[in-house]
Amino acid sequence: MEERYQSTKMASIFGMVGNLFLLMIKAAIGILTNSQAMIADSVNSAGDIFSSCMTFVGNKIASRPKDDCHNLGHGKAEYIFSMLISISMILVAIKLLVNSVVSFWHHESYAFSWLLVAVCLVTIFVKFLLYRYTHALSQKYNNLLIEANAKDHKNDCFVTSFTLVASLLSLKNIVWFDSVVGVGISIWICFTGVKIFMESYDFLMDKAIHEEGKQKVLEIIEKHSEIQKVQHFNSTPVGYKYQISFTIYVDGNLSTFESHEIANQLEKEIDAKIDEVCLTVIHVNPI
Repeated sequence: MEERYQSTKMASIFGMVGNLFLLMIKAAIGILTNSQAMIADSVNSAGDIFSSCMTFVGNKIASRPKDDCHNLGHGKAEYIFSMLISISMILVAIKLLVNSVVSFWHHESYAFSWLLVAVCLVTIFVKFLLYRYTHALSQKYNNLLIEANAKDHKNDCFVTSFTLVASLLSLKNIVWFDSVVGVGISIWICFTGVKIFMESYDFLMDKAIHEEGKQKVLEIIEKHSEIQKVQHFNSTPVGYKYQISFTIYVDGNLSTFESHEIANQLEKEIDAKIDEVCLTVIHVNPI
């Protein structure tokens, strides 16, 4: 657990440092050349800094152990802050979309510079490294906060690639493509923000464990021939794992100790074999 939170902390710090560097060079070159695509890209980097800050704060809160007021811990902070990240992305996307459409409508042009090309190449390189690092962590620890950052880094690689194409096309005096790219970047950011919002919303609204995880539980139960029926299967997210509960029916002639020992052993087996489950609660009924 401690390793998971420390890794998330480092990912957020690397993200803040990397995006701060990219923001400064993108904003400077974008303003100097009046490139709407590069300006949009720089604002996207500012949003990425905010995302990394939210990852840092959310991870810090989520790492707190359970207490008397929060019996299931603080794990849902990951999803609250993921939702804040998504909302900021959507707001930034709307602002960039308006600016890019206005630029296209008024046929605003910009001055080509090889510095634009250089900044694009540096951005793609830095973002690719950040994506590989955060994607590996998100796969290892099943962390939505890091996954949101990884997706953002990956999207930025594609977004900046289009900015690079727009810069090169300006050499042929095709300047309208720059505003089109600005519109495309805005839509891409908005789409990613909505997707992260929906994922966070599902967890905060106690979305049930995925069908694959449920089937793993049922397969373990089926191996116990003394259990004759299962009902009332429920699950709720607790941080990045789930608490599950269900009712089992056993032979009514068994003693109270014997029937509850079946439940106790089953709880231990499920908690040990299924990583997605942090706590199993079983109610026993006679049949």
